[in-house]
Amino acid sequence: MTRVTVSESVLRWALERSGKSEVIRKKFKHLSEWLEGKKQPTLHQLEDFARATHTPLGYLFLSEPPEERLPIPHFRTLGDEPLPRPSPSLLETVQIMERRQAWMREYLIEQGHEPLPFVRSAHVANEPEQVAREIRRALELTEDWAARQPSWTAALRQMEKKAEKAGILVAVSGIVGTNTHRKLDPSEFRGFVLIDEYAPLVFINGADYKASQMFTLAHELAHVWLGSSAAFDLRELQPAKDETEQTCNRIAAEFLVPAAKLRQAWSSAGQNAERFQTVARQFKVSEIVAVRRALDLEIITKSEFLDFYQGYRERERPIVHRDKKGGNFYANQALYLGRRFAETVIGAAREGRLLYRDAYRLTGLYGETFEGFARFIASGGPL
Repeated sequence: MTRVTVSESVLRWALERSGKSEVIRKKFKHLSEWLEGKKQPTLHQLEDFARATHTPLGYLFLSEPPEERLPIPHFRTLGDEPLPRPSPSLLETVQIMERRQAWMREYLIEQGHEPLPFVRSAHVANEPEQVAREIRRALELTEDWAARQPSWTAALRQMEKKAEKAGILVAVSGIVGTNTHRKLDPSEFRGFVLIDEYAPLVFINGADYKASQMFTLAHELAHVWLGSSAAFDLRELQPAKDETEQTCNRIAAEFLVPAAKLRQAWSSAGQNAERFQTVARQFKVSEIVAVRRALDLEIITKSEFLDFYQGYRERERPIVHRDKKGGNFYANQALYLGRRFAETVIGAAREGRLLYRDAYRLTGLYGETFEGFARFIASGGPL
């Protein structure tokens, strides 16, 4: 039986990188011998190890571990803690989105589209109120747009639809690609944004608390206007100690809950325990967003916010967009791919401007599943 020579340091790197060392050690009974150089794996065993650790097979043939870096800055609310290495799940998700964006950019240029005028149109020195107004204008939203929605979840979907109509690709998922066994970790990142003047893309971690996703989207929109790609965790909805991150948070807060209107609403909400809910209902945002905005404006103290935040987390549960047996698989895929991207890929394939092989690769859907999804999109199925 032919065995493959593999560097012990590369194997250790892949094991540590996976984040599930104990599980993998139990699965591969000879792993200790491989790590000590006493025995080498077969090619089949190495392929299994690559899949189990979510490591590109080619990396395992290197003499030294590669230095993996995110292609975008990763801002985290960590204080003085060292920035941890990005997980394989985050790396792969960014790479998937980069491929989509690259194809979309090329396609739009070929079709004669002009660059989007709002990308990189703002600066950190601009007043948050000014940038928030510009975002609302581009998305064709009035200052009281959210109040017209029946719920804050409806407001979130409205934001996503308006962003896509303006030319921004929006993707929402709680898993890596279509692999329901690989959940994304909201504590690592809530979202990221990839800047491009033709096809800016925002990704929202669908495994996060749904109440936090609206703020994440608003934060990402601010990044589009400032023209800076980034991934971020926004722990407790607070940014990293970075000027751009803090500016994006201020813009996002003003976009969702204008300061003047919040002060007015807060003064009439009373001091009872339901005042957070009262204000949140008025602005059609989640309670956590309303309370976070009150903290920004020093209407409440940080200790009051943290007390509320902990209680809120205990009451709520993250909602992961994933296929359930008998569930709405195609609706989840529409969220993950984004309607604008999905319609463009399907249309290009139907018109012969894109090979179906490439359409399958871009969407992660194949054969009849792709056709079923195309019918769902054509029928105007909801996000």
